[in-house]
Amino acid sequence: MKAAVLRQVNEPLTIEEVDIDQPMPEEVLIRTGAAGVCRSDLHFIEGSTGHPLPVVLGHESAGTVEAVGDAVTYVKPGDRVITCLSVFCGRCEMCLSGRPVLCTREGLTRAEGESPKLSQSGERVHQFLRLSSFAEQMLVHQNAVVRVDDDTPFELLALIGCGVTTGLGAVLNTAQVRPGSTVAVIGCGGVGLSAVQGARIAGALRIIAIDTVETKLATAMEFGATDVVDASSSDPVEKVKAITGGGVDYSFEALGAKRTAEQAFEMLRPGGTATVVGVIPEGTKIELEGSAFLDEKRIQGSNMGSNRFRTDMPRYIELYRQGRLRLDEMVTQTMGIEEINRAFTKMKSGSVNRSVIVF
Repeated sequence: MKAAVLRQVNEPLTIEEVDIDQPMPEEVLIRTGAAGVCRSDLHFIEGSTGHPLPVVLGHESAGTVEAVGDAVTYVKPGDRVITCLSVFCGRCEMCLSGRPVLCTREGLTRAEGESPKLSQSGERVHQFLRLSSFAEQMLVHQNAVVRVDDDTPFELLALIGCGVTTGLGAVLNTAQVRPGSTVAVIGCGGVGLSAVQGARIAGALRIIAIDTVETKLATAMEFGATDVVDASSSDPVEKVKAITGGGVDYSFEALGAKRTAEQAFEMLRPGGTATVVGVIPEGTKIELEGSAFLDEKRIQGSNMGSNRFRTDMPRYIELYRQGRLRLDEMVTQTMGIEEINRAFTKMKSGSVNRSVIVF
């Protein structure tokens, strides 16, 4: 199969032929329909987060089941599915207490000595986040997919596999935004726009979108923002405080940077909660004013929108079908796997909401 392989940090991905194994017990072989190009992939390309190499990247995807291994009971060949990196075991304490996104994931990967899922000439090619969706096929655990009884296009379903679930979930699950509250979202890419939509769906009274790219701010207004702040021309913390008369109830950081995470905390009103959604580089420390905690301000993380993806994702699809969740407008461009490096160039320029690779 064709796949986009990362062989060296800060080098373009190369399109190569990669061998994919047959499914073992509880594994599912999927023909990839579409894969979104997410900023999290870029973190690994640039080396801010490490991963063994060579690796096939990609983790935001949807496709069709081609074959299943023994003991697979959830899906069958021909089923349409969305994948999710939040694969769960269903047995650990986190799964049994209702937080499968924090699953220990024991027993969900092949044992040492078993054949690798991906290889070239007998040598292992590493799988990324148990998915590796920048490829024509994926071989995943059955607990990494949700069956979709819907004809929504794959390029839209793929977005639900990561960006939409991460942004909406951060608002609805992690922070549990209350109706009538004030919200600020820092970063208006795919995840940030999903957070804006989540705040609108939750009934927030004021939704302030913050970015440095004018076109992204305009898009955020279309998606439900009531106010925008251009962080390239003014201090976003001061602007948010001026707009709200003292700060927001909830803030969401969707970029994964030290300073914006700190700003998310600084723009809170007393009793407010900041949620860091972006992936901050390994080793980075966040600095906060200690006395601010006397005002009962909080800062927390959100892993993939604190999802329970087998129940969350079908609900997001239904919100789309009802016209309450906008997905079509999030896809700026679609392209073939051979153009994937151009997709990352566009991402770094800030000129796209989401690029999607279609197969």
